[in-house]
Amino acid sequence: MSHHRSHSHSNSHSHHSNGDLKGRNLFISIFLNILITVAQAVGGVLSGSLALLSDALHNFSDVVSLIISYVANKLSRKKASTNKTFGYKRAEIIAAFVNAATLIIVAVLLIIEATKRFQYPEEIESDLVIWLSLFGIFANGFSVLLLKKDADKNMNMRSAYLHLLTDMMASVAVLIGGLLMKYYQIYWIDSVLTLAIALYLIVVGYQLLIDSIKVLMLFTPEDMSVKEIAEKVNALKSVKNMHHIHIWQLNEDEIHLEAHIDFRNDIRISEFDKILDEIELLLFNEYQINHVNIQPEYRKCDEKDIIVQD
Repeated sequence: MSHHRSHSHSNSHSHHSNGDLKGRNLFISIFLNILITVAQAVGGVLSGSLALLSDALHNFSDVVSLIISYVANKLSRKKASTNKTFGYKRAEIIAAFVNAATLIIVAVLLIIEATKRFQYPEEIESDLVIWLSLFGIFANGFSVLLLKKDADKNMNMRSAYLHLLTDMMASVAVLIGGLLMKYYQIYWIDSVLTLAIALYLIVVGYQLLIDSIKVLMLFTPEDMSVKEIAEKVNALKSVKNMHHIHIWQLNEDEIHLEAHIDFRNDIRISEFDKILDEIELLLFNEYQINHVNIQPEYRKCDEKDIIVQD
């Protein structure tokens, strides 16, 4: 017998309009990032600045990741169907995973290129670098402000937001480098900046990669103890033993629990429903678990371990 807590559906209207706004903000950010990428790529080639090219590459990875996030945001709101019973609710988690992986790959390529450059520093047209980095700072800064609100609540939006934030910081670094090259002719600073941007990309990308893998692998959310949950449910007077427990996160909004419960008495279904409400309330209030699926049992001969591998 499976139940959803009604909490998850009561705000479906506000949820929908919020999704539209998220989509619109992402769309604006995509447009701005395409502009930055093209400008910086052309500027990087013309000026000979690897840091500007690395920033363009960084921005290009953003365009790709923002498009993935935009598509995922749209897909995740599509209705479920009989052959897709969860709809596309995991699309955003997959997007976060792809984004993180691309960040790390781009970073490794930049490190290789910057290391080569250290041996042969080249003269760089610094004026172009300064103006284009200023453009990058303003355009990314605007995008960061647009996505800030949703970044706290959603892994996919957080991945897009982090991409843009690192871009803005990278553009600030490139600006400082441009000024140093213009006034002090320190051309090796270009490679140092490239390395710094790349290492930062790896740090940011790695954490996001791990977070998204945990959700995709159906790991129990980190802040939950299966043992503790079982103890709390077992403390209810009609419950003898809760076992065969699986807890997983479907996406940012949904945490599912399924389990078998061995009851002390041979109860009626109407009594089971009452106890189920009690269990659901407990799980929702204490652990934000909003999808509960319980198999009731009475003196059934099966494994009574908390977790049983299927």
